[in-house]
Amino acid sequence: MLERTTNAGDKTVNQPNVLVISDDAEFSRMVLARWQSERSVPAFTVMSSDLWNGPGIASYDVALVGPVRSGRLSPVLKSLDTPAHPTLCVVEDGSTLQQVRDQHPRALTMRMAEGWADIAVLLGAECIRRVEAQTRARKAEQVAIQNTRFAQLGTYMLDMRHGINNALTSVLGNAELLLMEPGQFTPEVRDQLETIRTMSLRIHEILQRFSSLNNELQFAEKDSQTETKGMSQAAG
Repeated sequence: MLERTTNAGDKTVNQPNVLVISDDAEFSRMVLARWQSERSVPAFTVMSSDLWNGPGIASYDVALVGPVRSGRLSPVLKSLDTPAHPTLCVVEDGSTLQQVRDQHPRALTMRMAEGWADIAVLLGAECIRRVEAQTRARKAEQVAIQNTRFAQLGTYMLDMRHGINNALTSVLGNAELLLMEPGQFTPEVRDQLETIRTMSLRIHEILQRFSSLNNELQFAEKDSQTETKGMSQAAG
């Protein structure tokens, strides 16, 4: 049994996915039916333990494991044992509950008692929120690293702009001097000199814009610090 279901009314592109593994069709049906009553409904991938051969077979954010045939529970939980994707296991008796907790401490384990579906959905939803928070944190960290690199590059360019301007002035000045002698060069060479002059002026313009942007950022930072200081003094 392999089934992929989604909530038709949910337009979210990055919709979380819950992997449900069980050999009991009623278990899967109850989980999906109970989750449909929640405000936020994930997509579901439902399969039996026989079809599950490891994480490569399906992408998921949270795994929910129910009753499976004898001998399959431990291999399934072992293959799902990863800190990136939480696993919730629902077992039918106390001895299996203790065994799972001893052998697979990372899995969230609960017994199939009265109200188990409500608890399973509550825990599953909380796991999804945790996964989403971790994903946002990783993305924010990546953005921060990228911004730091850009800042370092910008600082380097600011430090080097005087040297670049000096070299650029020399290139532009020599091009201008050569162009002042029209009869000394062929038309092709003059075209190349014109290109050197034009590109030098364009690079100079870019450096000027970069310097202007740096000044604007410095003024904005100074204004922000002044405003923050004023608000702090007013609050005190």
